[in-house]
Amino acid sequence: MNVHALKSNNGKNRRLVGASVLAFTLMQLGALGVANAQASDAAPAAVTTPAAADTPFGALKHINAGLLNVAYAETGPADGPVVILLHGWPYDIHSYDEVAPLLAAKGYRVLMPYARGYGDTHFLSDKTLRNGQPAALASDVIDFMDALKIKQAVLGGYDWGARSAGIVSALWPERVKALVSVSGYLIGNQAAGKNPLPPKAELQWWYQFYFATDRGRAGYEKNTHDFAKLIWQLASPQWAFDDATFNRSAVALDNPDHVDITVFNYRWRLGMVQGETKYDALEQKLAKAPPISVPTITMEGDANGAPHPKAEDYRQRFTGKYEYRLITGGIGHNLPQEDPQAFAKAIIDADNL
Repeated sequence: MNVHALKSNNGKNRRLVGASVLAFTLMQLGALGVANAQASDAAPAAVTTPAAADTPFGALKHINAGLLNVAYAETGPADGPVVILLHGWPYDIHSYDEVAPLLAAKGYRVLMPYARGYGDTHFLSDKTLRNGQPAALASDVIDFMDALKIKQAVLGGYDWGARSAGIVSALWPERVKALVSVSGYLIGNQAAGKNPLPPKAELQWWYQFYFATDRGRAGYEKNTHDFAKLIWQLASPQWAFDDATFNRSAVALDNPDHVDITVFNYRWRLGMVQGETKYDALEQKLAKAPPISVPTITMEGDANGAPHPKAEDYRQRFTGKYEYRLITGGIGHNLPQEDPQAFAKAIIDADNL
């Protein structure tokens, strides 16, 4: 594991500028969050699902939280400070199979929830809109914390998970002790999404334009696993994952709401669909690119094949204690799974900033 501070990597950053520019908008692939928190009252008992025990941490737990029945894995001491790890698209909580034990060994209570549209997480009502807008996903994190009576946590994530973690940190900073975000500041809005990009950058968004069509929606529904594997390969070109690793996570994409959530998310970014009015106040705040004041470590893999912003472009968005880390060695977009030691170290270090 090679971790470098931003100020000592000017050379490497210059070599990555080309890829970073092309990658600027695929920053929206970003997603995951780790949280170090302390529970107030005793958390309500969660229901376990023996049939869903295919995790290194035993059976999944379930709890009703807001609009969802959330399935999540948990490890570490029940009275430890809380870390919440948020996964991205099209991945799942197995991205943290090796991160979580490292944190648990340090005394953290580690929670890994399946996002709406993934795994065994389900909507409580068939009538609820299968809304994939970022404000809704971030609100799910707050609902999850409320349901478990967690007052504050260290959030960490990549891809969609980093986006949710960043939104929670910006809008509810009192709930976040520290933040670890792969690819930095990923808060976007529909107005910004209307701005055309250079042709090479637009090319990186091929799948977003695909999802904008009925053909694309049908294609993703028909070929979900093959599509996801292609994204994995493009986003992490040097990660030699095997079929067993992919298949373990791909099962989570069989959730009946997955296609609807995915397509809604990317169509929302293009302004093709509107979100729910109950999130309008949040979206108005997010449209102003609010600063993140909680202690933060942002990270980037040196072989991230997904579009992502340059670290210097988002540095000013973080107004509290801050550190940037470039992780070398061919590390791609799914940084927690590709270099779990670096990600776990960032969580612990952010908690102590």
